[in-house]
Amino acid sequence: MRKMILPALVALPLLSGCIAKTAWDVATLPVKAGSQVVDWSTTSQEESDRNYGRKMREKEAREGKERRKHEKECRKNPDRCEDYDGYRAATPD
Repeated sequence: MRKMILPALVALPLLSGCIAKTAWDVATLPVKAGSQVVDWSTTSQEESDRNYGRKMREKEAREGKERRKHEKECRKNPDRCEDYDGYRAATPD
C-alpha cells in the first residue's frame, strides 16, 4: 500500500501545475477567441494597401491586354483604326 501512495504524492505537485495551466487556458479562451474574431473582421492598413496594389496591378494588366488587342487590330485593318483612348473606351455607348 505504501508503494502506491509514495508515487502518488510525488506526482501530485506535477499534476496540480498541469491542472492550473488547463484552468488558465479555459479561463482565457473567450478573450483569445474574441480578439481573433476582431482580427478577422477588421482590415489593417497593410492589408488595405496590399489589396489596393493588387487591384491596381490587375487593372493595369487588363488595360495592357486591351491596348495590345487594339494595336493588333490596327495592324490588321489600318483603315478602320481609331486612336486608343484607354481601357474604358472599349465599352459600347
